[in-house]
Amino acid sequence: MFKTIINAFKIKEIRTRLIYTIVVLIIVRIGCQLPVPGTDPTVIAEVLGKLSAEGFGFFNALTGSSFTSMSIFALNITVYITASIIMQLLTIAIPKLEELQKDGEDGRQKIANITRYLTLALALIESTAMSIGFGNQGIYGPKTGSMYTWTVICSILVLTAGAMLVMWMGEQITDKGVGNGISLILLINIVSTMPADFSNLYDQFVKGAPNVGMAFVSAIIIIALVIFVITFIVYLNDGERRINVQYSRKMVAGGRSYGGSASHIPLKVNTAGVIPIIFASSIFQFPVIIANFATNYNPGTWTRFFTSTYWCNPSYPIYSLGLLLYIALIIFFAYFYTQITFNPTEVSNNIKKQGGFVPGIRPGKPTEEYFSRVLKYLIFIGAVGLIIVAIIPIIVSGVFKASLSFAGTSLIIVVGVIIETAKKIESMMLVRNYTGFLAKE
Repeated sequence: MFKTIINAFKIKEIRTRLIYTIVVLIIVRIGCQLPVPGTDPTVIAEVLGKLSAEGFGFFNALTGSSFTSMSIFALNITVYITASIIMQLLTIAIPKLEELQKDGEDGRQKIANITRYLTLALALIESTAMSIGFGNQGIYGPKTGSMYTWTVICSILVLTAGAMLVMWMGEQITDKGVGNGISLILLINIVSTMPADFSNLYDQFVKGAPNVGMAFVSAIIIIALVIFVITFIVYLNDGERRINVQYSRKMVAGGRSYGGSASHIPLKVNTAGVIPIIFASSIFQFPVIIANFATNYNPGTWTRFFTSTYWCNPSYPIYSLGLLLYIALIIFFAYFYTQITFNPTEVSNNIKKQGGFVPGIRPGKPTEEYFSRVLKYLIFIGAVGLIIVAIIPIIVSGVFKASLSFAGTSLIIVVGVIIETAKKIESMMLVRNYTGFLAKE
């Protein structure tokens, strides 16, 4: 991968795109450090730091710690991701949107515009809730006078504008840079929180070890665990089941024939990606958010069932029941999301229209049932893989009291985006080489 990037910098066009991407990502990180005007840093550290400890570590990692610092990019790219997921679900549920999606580039552009407006609406709602809720906790100072009201209004506008600006910069990276801009912003946010996590692990298990031998063993275990998880994620993302498809020959005048090719349809093992974990995490965070706002940030102990920091903790074994529900939700959403994004009936009909068939399976209904059967098998394997990646950091955090802001979901996103971006750079280099070769001819 590093060799690919080095070679890419030797090509002017790709080098320009890479530099543009890097500059925009730096701007994003600078914005994550700029606090919302009128806020009190001391109160922010107290109020939002407690929220992070109450199960918001994953959300904070997605925003690159801009949430707990109440920066102008506190909402970051998460609002756009939420809007995109909602639109993806609505596209399946609403026939009109489904028609737009199938209406070529023009239809997809209209859906993109709707997603932007939905992002604006969600950003306005979330920024209002944050500004009023956190304002009641004193992050803007005393709640008296017109100055306080004006500060809250400015905060709403700044947070909403920040979310829209991050979305715009992500789209600019996609158009003028390298790779998917939204994914790259998410990547840089997550990576920015990892040095602090690894530093905490070093201080706790290596530097704080009783002797040199124990420190060495701890370091080896941490490194081995990280390598194992990353390797496992790579195989999980690249794993696929290839369904062979045979296309029949067509006879023409004179007894000659043409066609008759063989191909395959790749079904990814982890078809749903990280969506099941994101959905499950969102559902678990929702009651915690409501409880925190409703009780002035002093929720009852029942919220610990929904807080990952209490799972697998020997001191609080009862709260690990929440982990079982979390696992069940991951499996449910893995099936749910895959079923609405992959239609066996449509795939079967397309194969039949093109004169193809799966060897050993009759066209039509039997082919559809075959795809459904294979898909259910793959979904379960992918869900189990997601569960393994998701619970390893939870177990480490609960059993060994390790302080980790990133989760298995974060690692899946990081590895997936890096692989996707590297492939994008390689394809750009390949196209450029082909173009240069043809030009010489």
